[in-house]
Amino acid sequence: MRMDDFDYMERAIALAEEAAEAGEIPVGAIVVHRATGEILGEGRNRRESDRSPTAHAEILAIEQAAGKIGNWRLDDCILYVTLEPCPMCAGAIVNARIDRVVFGAYNAESGAVVSAARIFDFPFGHRPRVTEGLLEYRCTEILRNFFSRIRHKSDGICQG
Repeated sequence: MRMDDFDYMERAIALAEEAAEAGEIPVGAIVVHRATGEILGEGRNRRESDRSPTAHAEILAIEQAAGKIGNWRLDDCILYVTLEPCPMCAGAIVNARIDRVVFGAYNAESGAVVSAARIFDFPFGHRPRVTEGLLEYRCTEILRNFFSRIRHKSDGICQG
């Protein structure tokens, strides 16, 4: 049975939930081969555990996909990600030649696709197609719940 955009975003959401359980900002991403539907790469935020500013879900999924196919060009691929990509990740998407980006939650502070900046509108050699807001409520809720738990823990420490 062939999966659709919703199925793939569900997998990205599951990765975001894994990130939250590990104490990472809950973002998940997958890279899918457009023609075959095969998931080539998966990633979840790992900045805290890897102690790396570049360990974003998108970067990790892109690196895994490129390694799997043995090519940095992912021009026949779709990236599904639970949060609108930041400038670094948007740049990696352009450089990897990803055909299409599907994201869930908007990122007003540092979203570089449609919110705070529009990296894909610059005249680079590649411009991916974008589908925005897929399962937005669920993706936003995961982030909201994560930061709410952090605030409650912080409040407990301050009062203790």
